[in-house]
Amino acid sequence: MPNRALVALLAATLIVSACNNSDAEGPQQGDPVTWTKVDLPAGGEPVTLTPDGEKLLIGLRHRGAKVVPGLTIRSADGKLTPIPLKPTSPYAFEAIWQSVAIDGTTILALGGAAGGAHSNTRYTVWTGTTSGVVEKPQEFNTFGGQNAGGVIGAVLTPSGGALLGTWGSAVSGLDAAVWLPEGEKKWVRQNVAGTALQSSAALLVGPTSGTVAGDDIVLGGSQVKLGPNLVEQHAALWRSNRLNQGWSRLELPEAGTRSEVRAITCTKTTCLASGYVDGKLAIWKIEGDKATRYQGVPQVAVGDKDRVPSAVESDGKLIQLAADGGRVKVLIGDDTQWTVRDVTGPTEQVAQTVLVAGALYLLSGPVGGPLTLWRAEIAALH
Repeated sequence: MPNRALVALLAATLIVSACNNSDAEGPQQGDPVTWTKVDLPAGGEPVTLTPDGEKLLIGLRHRGAKVVPGLTIRSADGKLTPIPLKPTSPYAFEAIWQSVAIDGTTILALGGAAGGAHSNTRYTVWTGTTSGVVEKPQEFNTFGGQNAGGVIGAVLTPSGGALLGTWGSAVSGLDAAVWLPEGEKKWVRQNVAGTALQSSAALLVGPTSGTVAGDDIVLGGSQVKLGPNLVEQHAALWRSNRLNQGWSRLELPEAGTRSEVRAITCTKTTCLASGYVDGKLAIWKIEGDKATRYQGVPQVAVGDKDRVPSAVESDGKLIQLAADGGRVKVLIGDDTQWTVRDVTGPTEQVAQTVLVAGALYLLSGPVGGPLTLWRAEIAALH
């Protein structure tokens, strides 16, 4: 009997120990984070956020106004300085910002408005400085026509600006596409034949987002492998080694059976890619040509239409905002431990996050509905 009692005691101890270890390895629940709503000009809805050193460049939408798009810069003290806009073509007056880039005082922006018999997006290109931005009308075939794909972003590198998107492939499906300026007004799509941006019969290229890493352009998205009884979609990156030169492709590890990068942010040496693997939130860190997937990321469902904002790093911790069942959560951690914190303020989807001057800004709101701009000190998120 004593032996049986000892065995029972040891078994109970092992069970309790196992439970405690499991709890320690899983995400912890932290204190809620209170976010502050950022006031904007009356009638202005935020649609894009772009870091500008210690300032924040905000792309706005004025529903029902004669000129729908707007730009304003928010300084560290909260002062808002509007940037004059000069639209020319009819669709420029109705444009909603798709992407806005800034480098010093130089601005390159991409707008879009539904139009035509099929309500396809009609893209408009804007260039200028913080003193004023002017639309540069393009020929219809620059972004439109039977082979048109989509334009996903505008970027500025030290070597020049570029527009990024997709275009009908001469081989299969869509290629990734890059437009470069020719002179001061015209944008020309570049030839991607023979590069990593071209699709093939066995591999379809699918970029969803773009950014810069020093002189390089980085695209995030997915590749689809095709073959006999084979269709596999895996997360991938494409990177140039200077503006539009030397493109290479990087397959991201632990990509499951279906995965994709939805948002990416980079420094000169490191990129953070956020997306999903098999319907759950996934995050990768890329250094050079090496990529690793963060382990233990809290389980958050990501649907086909869900937006996933970029992650940020602060004091050695990764910070990822996510929408979980309509509730916004802050995920903080690394490969050893994660903490989940509820939020007060933002709700629904999180469209974008950027880190500026010690504060994290985010856009949140319903899918297809108006977004709201929120702010929290980065120190409060640790």
